[in-house]
Amino acid sequence: MEPVSFATSERINIALVGGGDFAADILDKTVLSSSREDIKARIVAVVDPEEDTPGKAKAREQGRLVFSDYRALFQAEHDIGLIIVLDPDMSLFEEIRLAKPPHIRILAYHTFKLFWDSLNYQIELLQQRNREIETILDGIQDSILVLNPDMCILEANQAFLDSMGYTRGEVINHKCYQVLQDRNYKCEGHMLCPVDEVLRSGQAVQRVVPRVNRQGSVVYIEVSLYPIVETDGSVNRLVEISRDVTRLAREDEEINRRLEELLEERTRELQKRNMEIRHQDKMASLGKLSAAVVHEINNPLAGILNLLLLIKRITREGPVDEKTTAQFTRYVEMMEQETRRISSITTNLLAFSRESQGEFGQLDLNKLLEDVLFLNSNMLRLSEVRVNRDYAEDLPLISADGEQLKQVFMNLITNAVEAMEGSKVKELNISTTYGEHTVRVSVGDTGSGIPKNRQSQLFEPFFSTKNRGRGVGLGLSVAYGIVQSHCGTIYVDSEEDKGARFSVTLPRTQPTASYI
Repeated sequence: MEPVSFATSERINIALVGGGDFAADILDKTVLSSSREDIKARIVAVVDPEEDTPGKAKAREQGRLVFSDYRALFQAEHDIGLIIVLDPDMSLFEEIRLAKPPHIRILAYHTFKLFWDSLNYQIELLQQRNREIETILDGIQDSILVLNPDMCILEANQAFLDSMGYTRGEVINHKCYQVLQDRNYKCEGHMLCPVDEVLRSGQAVQRVVPRVNRQGSVVYIEVSLYPIVETDGSVNRLVEISRDVTRLAREDEEINRRLEELLEERTRELQKRNMEIRHQDKMASLGKLSAAVVHEINNPLAGILNLLLLIKRITREGPVDEKTTAQFTRYVEMMEQETRRISSITTNLLAFSRESQGEFGQLDLNKLLEDVLFLNSNMLRLSEVRVNRDYAEDLPLISADGEQLKQVFMNLITNAVEAMEGSKVKELNISTTYGEHTVRVSVGDTGSGIPKNRQSQLFEPFFSTKNRGRGVGLGLSVAYGIVQSHCGTIYVDSEEDKGARFSVTLPRTQPTASYI
């Protein structure tokens, strides 16, 4: 027999001769493959002399050709490339073989039945294995989904259906965002889609995501999404294993809420304690001022009293002439000056002793430093300390709490004076400078200095370099806290026997108006 060739069309068209149950079974099991582009063969016709056979009925249902005589298959318009004989009678096979055109091939019943039975056996094994896998999956408590790259759900186990309240028909072949998020569009914005992430990276993803169940309630699901990757690196399927962690998430939320409440309560306590420490330090500084200020006030008071007694004595001696009246006027002016001085001292002391409410406003640091020096003027004079000022004339205003900064510089000046008690040269050097965004105040002394190994502890609470009984170690700690609350910095530059210089750098404008 001369060699034959398949039909020249892109696909091989196949015809079945025999329209019994065997033909119907073949058509049922191959119907899906007929529409696939990658399969280059399709069954196009069924031949049987009887009209009401199962095979012919199935062919008509599927829109295939049906004939009563196999010779109709030889017509060129049908482009048949292969005839499969489904009748075990070999005489029919021989009849068709001898009558067919050379380009059409033919397959006998027994040969095809061998392949078909083998295929059915494998199908049965696969179905049995699928049933086993389904049983295993349905017995797993975690929810399992199988999706394709188009986000269509291909399979779901019973745990998923039970937990979300859906039936299989409401899930299979539906988009995941339709089922899981109750929406008709992909997850976007703040809710990054785990499927997109796996498709983009090719790596497994684990995350807790919110989902909407059948009742419309939001539940929290811990999702682990794994890709099934083909040999070419593309993702063919995605397997999602998930569990409901709503109870744990709610418990975490409750724990976080309680922690936030505890944190807020603790913060309030710390703020209250911080204010108490600042007040204690301020009162300690006020106590140090008291001795010097008492002397400062007593001097003008004694002068005023003496002048009053003098006026009283003169008026008792007789009538007051014009010359005496002029003396009285001069005495009154002197008493007015001394009274104003006392008033200024007490006003500044009251301002310093008041509780600060943390009020930020525009502040001239040069003027504030002069106010602090005025409060300490008598202490500086009694300690024989010379004050050297080097103020920037065009110093810009800053946003700050004046009363709090007074406390900072009161501490620095007081510490500087005490550090120079045993020094031969006693000079307090105060300077102000500024940059584009900051202003700096430096307070230096000619005292004994601070050892390097103790400088790192200077701003710790209750640490003091003074002799026992001279301080409790809160002044610099409070100053540090105030400067920090102003978004500034404070540091020290010192060497033993060469004095110390404290520099406070503050922003010209505050990022926030709050303070600690």
